[in-house]
Amino acid sequence: MTVTKIDAIMKPASHIQVMRRAVETVADGIEPLVDLYRPYVDGLHNLPRDGRFLLVGNHTQFGAEALLIPYVVRREIGMRVRPLTDRRFGDMPGPAGDLLAACGAVVGAPESARELMRHDEPILVFPGGGREIPKFKGEQYTLRWEGRAGFARIAAEHAYPIVPVALVGGDDVYVSVTTRDHWLGRLSETVSEKLSGRTDMAMPLLRGVGPTLIPRPQRMYVRFAAPVDTTKPARMSAEKWTATVRQNTKESLEQSLAELLKIRSDDPYRELNPLAWRRATRPATS
Repeated sequence: MTVTKIDAIMKPASHIQVMRRAVETVADGIEPLVDLYRPYVDGLHNLPRDGRFLLVGNHTQFGAEALLIPYVVRREIGMRVRPLTDRRFGDMPGPAGDLLAACGAVVGAPESARELMRHDEPILVFPGGGREIPKFKGEQYTLRWEGRAGFARIAAEHAYPIVPVALVGGDDVYVSVTTRDHWLGRLSETVSEKLSGRTDMAMPLLRGVGPTLIPRPQRMYVRFAAPVDTTKPARMSAEKWTATVRQNTKESLEQSLAELLKIRSDDPYRELNPLAWRRATRPATS
């Protein structure tokens, strides 16, 4: 990453700053609508008030996590979250790239993460990347990190606390019709490999309401887990400590996902039935 691009992380162009103010105005204005939708949000007390933390989350097919998590954090501590995005999106030219920058997104490279940490910025990363978004039948709410540990290594370098954040609901807006080993799944992998050279981005056959692609109404459930300490013990190697931090983060995130799935299964408002709005399950701390 060039020096110019690193500088732009903390000092964006004037038109990006104008767009940022517009985005924040819109976010503030939709607060009543979000409250009406009533997402389940737990663990806000686990967010360090100084903003110095790395959020590590799970991707879903619907992508609600990319918008809801930064929104909730900003509303709670008044600070903008900086998502680390795939280079294909972070380097997009024109209005689309400008909008991402206005929302705080930066290319998920080690240099940009280190720059944000040097300035004590709240950061959001999804280690599974784009391959964690398409879910075949039976793969909902599973992590596909494939050995990725860069987030743990950089967090440990800066003793940056990691806050695992789980989201449930996004993998139920659309339902995958087939499993990955079904002939349709294998066909999708073959097409994906021919188009992109990768099979892990294969798209499953999906349906929404009935046989249509109309999104199924689903409540979103978010939990911020207790921060994972990344301060390396004196006698432990950096490599072993990186693996330990990664594993601790993954286990915490998987535990939160399992707990949210249990909460969701007993929630009468899970499918946003207006008649059940007043009986919606709430966090114990609310």
